[in-house]
Amino acid sequence: MVGIVLLAMVAAFLALRLYMVLGKRSGHEQSLPKPAEERLATAPSARGLPEQAPEPAVIPDTVIEPAAGIGVRAVIAADSGFDVARFLDGAKAAYRMVLEAYWKGDEEELRWLTDEDVHASFVEAIAARKEAGEVLDNRLVSIEKAVISAAGMDGKMANITVRFDADIAAVTRDTEGRVIAGSLNDAVPTHDVWTFSRNVRDKDPNWILTETSEAA
Repeated sequence: MVGIVLLAMVAAFLALRLYMVLGKRSGHEQSLPKPAEERLATAPSARGLPEQAPEPAVIPDTVIEPAAGIGVRAVIAADSGFDVARFLDGAKAAYRMVLEAYWKGDEEELRWLTDEDVHASFVEAIAARKEAGEVLDNRLVSIEKAVISAAGMDGKMANITVRFDADIAAVTRDTEGRVIAGSLNDAVPTHDVWTFSRNVRDKDPNWILTETSEAA
């Protein structure tokens, strides 16, 4: 019983001390944060705030040549969903797919990866290869670098040119499998310049290959 009384006295003393410290306001205390509902009710309306101009897109200069910067920004302005890194990842995947389809002579695979003119050029080269009795046994060893070298808008069409620096092991065989030229043991440095295009108003997010050439 005595113990209970002592605990009660200690509790009363602590309560008194807390009141003396926290219960008296000196006029210099900072008010506690308001509940979220009150903060929202008293916050200035967003409509009354001055409009801020959107920040310019940050473009990594390691994957874009200086001359292409303005064109890339034009593409971003026309297509807010455009992302440089994601585009280059897709371009490298397309580079591999197109090369492998061409080496195998897969005209149908090339059809949905390229436009009509590029597809026709590949088909013509495949036909000439077959007529000569040649079979390509090539392998893309690695893509050392992929850099946007040019870009821009042509009406609704976005056009982006990518320079690929790659190592390719190239072998040409005859119809009986004998090696005519090349070697799979030695990779050859290759420099290609490919242009990809897409209608930014189209719901289809895919880009197609519209031009190919070798780098100068």
